[in-house]
Amino acid sequence: MKQKSLEKKQKMWGWLFVAPASLLIFILSFYPMVYSFILSLQSGVGNNLHFTGMRNYIRMFEDEYFVTSVKNVLIYLVIQVPVMLILALILASILNQPTLKLKGFFRTLVFLPCVTSLVSSALIFKSLFALDGLFNRVLLAMGVFHEPMNFLMDPFWAKAAIIIVITWRWTGYNTIFYLAGLQNIDNSIFEAAVVDGASPAKQFFEITVPLLRPVILLTAIMSTNGTLQIFDEVRNLTNGGPGTSTLSMSQYIYNLSFRLNPQFGYAAAVSWVILLMVAILSFIQMKIGDRNED
Repeated sequence: MKQKSLEKKQKMWGWLFVAPASLLIFILSFYPMVYSFILSLQSGVGNNLHFTGMRNYIRMFEDEYFVTSVKNVLIYLVIQVPVMLILALILASILNQPTLKLKGFFRTLVFLPCVTSLVSSALIFKSLFALDGLFNRVLLAMGVFHEPMNFLMDPFWAKAAIIIVITWRWTGYNTIFYLAGLQNIDNSIFEAAVVDGASPAKQFFEITVPLLRPVILLTAIMSTNGTLQIFDEVRNLTNGGPGTSTLSMSQYIYNLSFRLNPQFGYAAAVSWVILLMVAILSFIQMKIGDRNED
């Protein structure tokens, strides 16, 4: 009887400690999510909100700005995410080498872009891509261009600049995940492979990649999630320009909410479409990962 009373008391204290965090999660996460879905079914502003059903969602198919933003984000996703993850995997393999000196210094160097202020990095890259910037000077000196290229005002090169900035900023973040995974792999496996005559390339593809598959799946899902919601890099570097050639879905939501005539219902609908895209792509990636495990 006394034991049951003690267990009941422990459970009560457990719920008491969990309650404040649960309340905050509900107020700051769940309630806004539910409210945003209700808002996505409405139109108007303030007290003039009125129910319109699925009209906001249907409107997206006719909205050229939304369609353009989806195309832009998918281009970033298809090009940038694979390049970034491959670079991160290569860097992690190099940084995990037992013979590498100054490991701490190089690991800090790789991770440093992740903690750099977005505004600062945007200003730096704006200056690098400027008409008199470093990239133009180098390319002119090499004879690649005969006149300076206005990178950020060209639709193709503006997209390329954003992809470069995202890759520079987040490659180190994924490298840390891969490095942690590599350190959990018994080094004797690689030593046995060397004895059997396996080349470094064969060790990488036959040992490193298969054993890191769960970590690769995790980083792929996180990177997909982050790329579909990209805002800061686009907003600070090109502001969606030239025209709408680099506009992202998150920036379009920002424009609908704060820059154009307030359209909070339509902006909420777009945000739910992003959530749906993230969920579908994550589900596909997890299914592919599970199939590979089999």
